[in-house]
Amino acid sequence: MTKLATFSDAKGTRLGAVLEDGRMLDLAAAGLAQSDMLALIDAGPAALAAARALAANPPAAAILPAGGWTLLAPIPRPRRNVFCVGRNYMDHVAEGDRTRGITNSELPKYPQFFTKAPDTVIAHEDWVPAHTGVTEWLDYEVELAAIIGKEGANISREDALSHVFGWTIGNDITGRELQRRYGQWFKGKSLDRSCPLGPWIIPAAELDALNTGIRLWINGEKRQDSHTSKMIFDVKEIIHQLSLGFTLKPGDVIITGTPEGVGYAMQPPKTLKPGDVIEAEIDGIGRLRNVVKEA
Repeated sequence: MTKLATFSDAKGTRLGAVLEDGRMLDLAAAGLAQSDMLALIDAGPAALAAARALAANPPAAAILPAGGWTLLAPIPRPRRNVFCVGRNYMDHVAEGDRTRGITNSELPKYPQFFTKAPDTVIAHEDWVPAHTGVTEWLDYEVELAAIIGKEGANISREDALSHVFGWTIGNDITGRELQRRYGQWFKGKSLDRSCPLGPWIIPAAELDALNTGIRLWINGEKRQDSHTSKMIFDVKEIIHQLSLGFTLKPGDVIITGTPEGVGYAMQPPKTLKPGDVIEAEIDGIGRLRNVVKEA
């Protein structure tokens, strides 16, 4: 499995591949022409094939020991807003019946799109602000994230996956009462540092992301446990619908909805508080870990 990553050390920020033993392959030092993730995505299939080949047979001189570098979000600053899909698992829609009117329990007929600001993105092991005084209902949402690799508009369902560069994990941190208060979801979804993303990108060809397990823990307690096959609108339909009259571009990030088990719908509610450890996991990708802290 190729784990394409963005990392930093004393020499700066650059593109790498995390090896199975936890060491890092510095792809630039290994001879790859592209210096960052967006450049790699822009360069197309040949560049991705070169990166995968280097990761499969890493030159020893370009390998960095574990612990000598820090993972950043795979795309530390997306070029555009992160595209999001709301209410995309049937059981998550059903648990909306038990909320205080934050959502409408009627099943959506089309994907419900919204966005998060690009500078909400943070990395694996980075911290999420508690936003005390702004929200009393800070919540988590583990989501499959698709990274677009090929530009296109009016993309057919049949061709949709050919536009995907790779897959990673997103956590759509949300201020629930803000989501309700302002009507349009952008405000409640775009709090500072509210989009953990990572820890790396798995190339699209290496994972059947439409058919894999997805789950989340808070302080070791499993809260969400589902499967991407349970989406109401699968990734092919999401890409098709989002691209109608709208050009998707290389490097665009789409997070595809969360399953049931969010904190605000629990009885009693269990939303996030300072000190909470959030671990979001998707089989075949890995685990994204973040801690909630006071700013």
